[in-house]
Amino acid sequence: MYHALVDLRFDDPELERLYTDARYLGRRSPNLVKSFRRLVFSILAAPDERTFYENKGLHYERVKQRAGCHSMKLNDQYRLIVTYEGG
Repeated sequence: MYHALVDLRFDDPELERLYTDARYLGRRSPNLVKSFRRLVFSILAAPDERTFYENKGLHYERVKQRAGCHSMKLNDQYRLIVTYEGG
């Protein structure tokens, strides 16, 4: 089990359910859900943000149109947008 130093909050109830319910796939493909879950657990396990910059496959970058947001690649079509709150 991961012991996160972060609290996860989801703006989308479906994403939260994908995270909390291992059997739930929603309207997404199994491969996309697997990528999402793997990425969320890597976020929880990361010691800090530098980990994401070092993993070139994530294409971790700031979202210019949304202050304080960063995106990470899930697959060729989808990206996960993350926002950091606090320190």
